[in-house]
Amino acid sequence: MEFLRPSTLVEALEARSAHPDGVPIMGGTDVMVELNFDKRRPSALIDLTRVPELTEWGVDGGRTRLGAGVPYTRIIEHLSGRAPALAKASRSVASPQIRNRGTVGGNLGGASPAGESHPPLLATDAEIELASVRGTRRVKARDFYLSLRTTALREDELITAVLLPEATGPQQFAKIGTRNAMVIAVTSFSLALDTDKRAVGTGIGSAGPTPLRSEAAEEFLANEFDWEDGRPLAESVVRRFGDLVAAAARPIDDQRGTAEYRKHALSVMARRALSWSVTDYRKGSTRCA
Repeated sequence: MEFLRPSTLVEALEARSAHPDGVPIMGGTDVMVELNFDKRRPSALIDLTRVPELTEWGVDGGRTRLGAGVPYTRIIEHLSGRAPALAKASRSVASPQIRNRGTVGGNLGGASPAGESHPPLLATDAEIELASVRGTRRVKARDFYLSLRTTALREDELITAVLLPEATGPQQFAKIGTRNAMVIAVTSFSLALDTDKRAVGTGIGSAGPTPLRSEAAEEFLANEFDWEDGRPLAESVVRRFGDLVAAAARPIDDQRGTAEYRKHALSVMARRALSWSVTDYRKGSTRCA
């Protein structure tokens, strides 16, 4: 196995082009587990930790451009106001040690349906920046996930950044696990209210072969929500929203939970997230707790 250590983005893209079957590694929180258990034996590892462009973040035309190698800890510390749902999801990732190493880019590259960052990226209509020696392109999160652990990423491309729209309203993230910490999600849910567009975004994790949205729930809530004053919604509306979110899921039974339980949990989390969002909306808050 070759071990490549590019020090610039250009070098990294050239290495990726020369080794399309190689595996990029940044935090290594997933890749090293697969290597240690002999589940993967690539011809090359492309170490991206020395590429400075991947560890930077900043404002890009009103959006936040988050480098694919920015660790979860920095997202929590610096982006809670600009990306509330993603920051809250980052807080739920494993242990402090893993949060210091793990990245959104790694989450996207692994494409596990249980990845914490996926629901917020879907709910906020984020874009994924993909680069190769041929150029750079951006793909909507809703178009990035194709099938189980298969994405729009081409074999010669690297995930270089995530583009996050400005948070103009409350954003939430909730996760159910078999214990309170250090656990893979049984299922997860994210909700984002866009007050400028008067639109709703949803993201569902660990309840299908890919991360999912509930377009029916989004359209329903956008029509029912009081965008002027954020008045409390009727119980029937809240319950209907939860039912529509659950209906969009395509879960399975596994060692962490049954399909039936996942749908029930999603309905409950969706209702709670909506309740929190109404409260934050009335307070004029877009920050996560």
